[in-house]
Amino acid sequence: MFQNRFSTCIVLMNGPLCAGVALLLVVAGAPQVVSAQPTASTSTVALPSRGVSAHRGASRTHPENTLPAFREAIRLGAHQIELDVYLTKDKQLVIMHDATVDRTTDGKGKIADLTLAEIKQLDAGSWKGPQFAGERVPTLTEALAIMPENVWLNLHVKGSPELGTLVAQEIVRARRVHQAFLATTSGVADAARRVCPEIMVCNMDRRKSYTQYVDETIAGGAAFIQLFKREASPEDMAKLRAAKVRINYCCTDDPDYLVKLHAAGVQFVLVDDLAKMMAKAEQLGIPPLRPVVRGDSDSGR
Repeated sequence: MFQNRFSTCIVLMNGPLCAGVALLLVVAGAPQVVSAQPTASTSTVALPSRGVSAHRGASRTHPENTLPAFREAIRLGAHQIELDVYLTKDKQLVIMHDATVDRTTDGKGKIADLTLAEIKQLDAGSWKGPQFAGERVPTLTEALAIMPENVWLNLHVKGSPELGTLVAQEIVRARRVHQAFLATTSGVADAARRVCPEIMVCNMDRRKSYTQYVDETIAGGAAFIQLFKREASPEDMAKLRAAKVRINYCCTDDPDYLVKLHAAGVQFVLVDDLAKMMAKAEQLGIPPLRPVVRGDSDSGR
């Protein structure tokens, strides 16, 4: 199990910073500074060492990247939940996989050309089924608000360094530094780390050579790597394990392949058919995650 490092988040008027020790500044004329230590639960919470990742939530049965999809993933005991973050025209963080709203809503257009108010008017559920009619596109704030404290949050951040900055600020504000990581490229990751040096990153600067990808991931200090559609060599897997880099794999709904991936050392497998793959994981001795929500005692884990 992963034991997170202690961190204290300092929130300035112009955004949060992350530091290793508490800091209180009382300087005449200086911006207001609020020091906020993590709760007892976030400073000690243990996260899963392996399991199943809900790709865009429980996306086989629910409209992807919506609150119902995330709630179903939580109900089924997913060990990691993957979601995608984009920036609107008015600099708001919304959850959607595509750069446009066309495929998963009743609207059309690029997210970057639409305001949050315009996106919130769209129906993000009817395309999946009438029972989801009227479901709205969530913001990152709304998505984080429903997440347990002991599930890994795989935030696929697609965009500019500005997006990395804003996502990191929201992670710090929401006190999710212990469990959230940014699956992104180096430029976005660098911007996020300027906000909070302790923020976790999954290196998505993939290379044609897996060995190069693995070596750069380790050298860059990434917490995660995400293999895509093919396995790494036993030698590369051994290097990742030695460096304590957690290994994701995207994606499969084949239960037998899930068994093979875990046997090869993959720790979290991204899936769409969550119910089926959770059942297979349980056969492997990986029980569903019992969610811990804010306010739960340690004994409730």
